[in-house]
Amino acid sequence: MNDFDASIAHALPADWRNATLLGRIDRGEGPSPILVRQGTAYDMARVAPTVSELVAHGIPDAASGEVLGDLETLGLSAAADAKVRLLSPIDLQCVKAAGVTFAVSALERVIEEGARGDHERAAEVRARLEGALGGNIRSVVPGTPEAAALKDALIADGLWSQYLEVAIGPDAEIFTKAPVLATVGWGAEVGVRSDSTWNNPEPEVVLLADANGRAVGATLGNDVNLRDFEGRSALLLGKAKDNNASCSIGPFVRLFDENFGMDDVRAAEVTLRIEGTDGYALDGYSTMREISRDPETLLAQAMSEHQYPDGFVLFLGTLFAPTQDRDAPGRGFTHKVGDRVTIASARLGTLVNTVVTCKDAAPWETGVGALMRNLAARGLLAG
Repeated sequence: MNDFDASIAHALPADWRNATLLGRIDRGEGPSPILVRQGTAYDMARVAPTVSELVAHGIPDAASGEVLGDLETLGLSAAADAKVRLLSPIDLQCVKAAGVTFAVSALERVIEEGARGDHERAAEVRARLEGALGGNIRSVVPGTPEAAALKDALIADGLWSQYLEVAIGPDAEIFTKAPVLATVGWGAEVGVRSDSTWNNPEPEVVLLADANGRAVGATLGNDVNLRDFEGRSALLLGKAKDNNASCSIGPFVRLFDENFGMDDVRAAEVTLRIEGTDGYALDGYSTMREISRDPETLLAQAMSEHQYPDGFVLFLGTLFAPTQDRDAPGRGFTHKVGDRVTIASARLGTLVNTVVTCKDAAPWETGVGALMRNLAARGLLAG
């Protein structure tokens, strides 16, 4: 068991006793949604057997559930054999992600493409692109005439990219990050492909939305990315993004209430810390104030001409694209097995995961069919 499994206290929002939290636990019988209000946890499985169902009908009074006690003393753990295991806080929701929503990460995607996924060429491409752009891209509003003018100038210089199209063009990049039920939670191992040599975490704020596309809360996520795969071809996005244990969410969804709302999401600050078993450490900082498209705009684009009857979560994109050298000069950053990734935001909590290869991560074995059979056996499905 990892040492951060011992207590959930340090992973909770700073004001967690004034927060309304939504999550999932397993007490040995199978997954159950829980609500936390004023520090007390309630098992809601008898009210609504899934998080999706709980959200669909409007969040009920927590007191209608089974009282579990003070959240801090429940003994929550990420260990597979834990008495009370904390799971990813979502279940039947589709897992969507918005890409290239920050200027810095947009430039890094262009650099990956220009370097053809070769980290050794990245520094050369970065210098050329930054010289041509200066600080222009940070002040450009996507889809505006100014954005179109910048596009024309970059095309003329031979520097236009499909990543800049979604960074400053009218249409956001929205893709499916992971299958339903495939996400992992706080304390779990997170996977990178064993054949990737250039990859990094992508710390993000994640919105939880109902079937109508209405945001009901927010959490933290790690949209693990393989820079070498996506850099070789954008058509490899699926292989770069959707792999075993490659998407973590948690520790809880903080529901919108009188103490927390969308404006708090817009103002959120996110920190990243990577600690390797080799003694390597990297720290980063991001603010949602630098996002190029408003979260509500991204939600609307995700819902455009599509439906999500069980709701969905939307990763809002990342400002982080670590370029600090880890080994040889000019090679930049890449994960190593054993890295501990800590993503934190004061009002959302702390998400911690340890990096392994996708082959070595715990296999994903509980799909929708298995979940329904479990709920039926526990008498939680309506007749």
